[in-house]
Parts: sequence; structure tokens; C-alpha cells
Amino acid sequence: MKHKIKIGISVGDINGVGLEVILKTFADERLLNYCTPIIYGSAKVVAYHKNIVNLNKFSFHNIQAAEYAKRDRVNVITCWEETVNIALGKMTKESGEYAYKSLQAVMHDLKENKIDALVTAPINKKAMQGAGFDFPGHTEYIASQFTDGRNLMLMVNDDLRVGLVTNHVPLRDVAGAITREVVSKKIQIFNETLKIDFGKERPTIAVLGLNPHAGDDGVLGQEEEKIIRPAIIEAKKKGIMVFGCYPADGFFGSGNYTKFDGILAMYHDQGLVPFKALSFGDGVNYTAGLPVVRTSPDHGTAYDIAGQNAANPASFRKALFLAMDIAKNRRNFTEMRANPLKKTERPDEAKNESKIENIVDD
Repeated sequence: MKHKIKIGISVGDINGVGLEVILKTFADERLLNYCTPIIYGSAKVVAYHKNIVNLNKFSFHNIQAAEYAKRDRVNVITCWEETVNIALGKMTKESGEYAYKSLQAVMHDLKENKIDALVTAPINKKAMQGAGFDFPGHTEYIASQFTDGRNLMLMVNDDLRVGLVTNHVPLRDVAGAITREVVSKKIQIFNETLKIDFGKERPTIAVLGLNPHAGDDGVLGQEEEKIIRPAIIEAKKKGIMVFGCYPADGFFGSGNYTKFDGILAMYHDQGLVPFKALSFGDGVNYTAGLPVVRTSPDHGTAYDIAGQNAANPASFRKALFLAMDIAKNRRNFTEMRANPLKKTERPDEAKNESKIENIVDD
């Protein structure tokens, strides 16, 4: 029987829109032809949110562990038995507590290879910190579980892929966090990711400068000349097709971003402001550079519309599709390396089943 991708899903903040977009996504039963979803949370909490979005015909299957998941059902693992006080639209200690419990449970199964990929619903960082979550966000936490911090926060929407040198770092600390070694590592991870996870045989990467006008030949800052350009030159010597560094404003304003497979920004808002301006509601946050696959929608908890049945599931659905695509691409890449003479479709040529043309946004 053909392997079906098993997707673990953390519920995120139970007071936000996470479960709403999860349930709206899987209300389309055609998705069960392509993956086996496992929601890590609570049957009671899932049922509560199901009633809010009026999915009367939607059903789920309670299981004790991932190995008991039914291939043709939405499965729910109950990670806590107690009754939870849900306060829709509000940040509470409990919302952080149970989001953390869900995340810890799904991470355990991801480490044990009981699931093929992880899709995380949005969390509130302050609520999480109140629950003892000592990380700036999902990206840093997940990276700490699998590597010594090696990762690349990558925002994806179709052919637009924007990676970050620094993730959740206060702006006042960004310049000090950017070193030649860090930029070199991010370029290397980006190149590997584009090849293995996205099937690009000879990927092209554009690198943005840190300062206005990319430093203007040193007039507006020395980081480009002393840090960023030397890292680019070093990567070129290794055969990586990397270019720059480009002034960020003109790069996006001119449409130059469409000419590259990937764009490496220096800090959070430099990359995410143009990305979300071009892709909001359809983007996906992917944690690249890890031995596991993790994606997430590009929006937050959306407390302002929680409980109103107004959340759009498009970004979560795209996160689900991307997780399936990358899991399959990695499997294809591994098979080709193990048996290079075996005829296997290249990931960039394969017609991935998860790209279901007739499943469209409502």
C-alpha cells in the first residue's frame, strides 16, 4: 500500500483561531486521500471549537497514540484529561500552558519518527513564556530539539521564498548578531534547502544588505563591505549561485525578487514586510535546515476574530500542502542518493499529489 504522509498538528493557542483553521481545512474530506492528520490536544477542546464553526457533519477519531491513527480519518490524541477554561480572544496563562503541552507531545512523536511532518498552529509568545516556554518562538524551540541551533526561518508562497539571517531579534541587537560566519551558514542552509526540499538543481539566491541602500559604498554602514559581501564571495567559491548584496527597497519595488529562487534578508521585518505585503493569507512559515519537516501558517492567533467563525484557513491549508510536498521531496532525494541508477522523478518535475488543483479557497 502506498505510503500516506502522517502529519502531526499542534493546536496552538486554544483561545485563538488555530483550531478553527485546522477544522475548516479538514472539513474537506478529500484531503484525507493525501495525508493522515493527527491533532495533538484534547477531544473536548476540539469538540468545543467544532461547535463554534458549525461543522455538524465533521467527525474525528480519538486515539491514544500515533501508531493507532486511522488513515481515512482526522485523528485526535488527548494530551490532557482535565477540563480547560477557554476564553476566546484573550491571552491567558492556561492558553499558553496547553499550547505548550500540545507542542511537547507532538515533538516527542516527531523525534520518535511516529509522524512524517509537523504543522504548528499559532501561539502567543507572551502566554507561552508564562507557561515556562523559554524561547522567542516555534522556530528557535524546534531547532533546539534537533540541532545546535542550525536553522533557517523561511517564508514561502509558491515561487517566493524569503529566508532570514536573524529571526526574532530586537532591532537594536540585529547588527551585532550578523557576522560573516552566520551569513555564510544561512547561505549554505538556503542552498541545500532549495535543492533537497524544493527540487531546484541549481538554485539562485539573492542576498539583501543590512543598511539603507546596502550601505551606499560604506557611507551608511560597513556591514556590507566587511561582513555580507565577503560571505557571498566565499559561497561563490563553493559553487553556490548567490548574488548581491542588494538594497532591500529597490529589490522588491522593482520586481527583481521574481528572478531568484530564494532571497536572504538580514532581519525579521526586512524580509517579512515585503513578503506579507505580497502574500498575506497565503504564506507559509517553514523551518529549514532541520532533519525534520515543520511548517506553520503565516498569521498569528488573531484574538480579534477568535470565536467569530471568520478566520480564513488558506494559509494553514498551504502549510499542510507544503509539509506534504517537502516530506515527499526528501524521500525522493534519499532514494536517488541510495540508488542513483533507479529511475525516480526529480522533485521539481514530480506532480506532487498534495497539490490538489480542485481544492480551492472558499
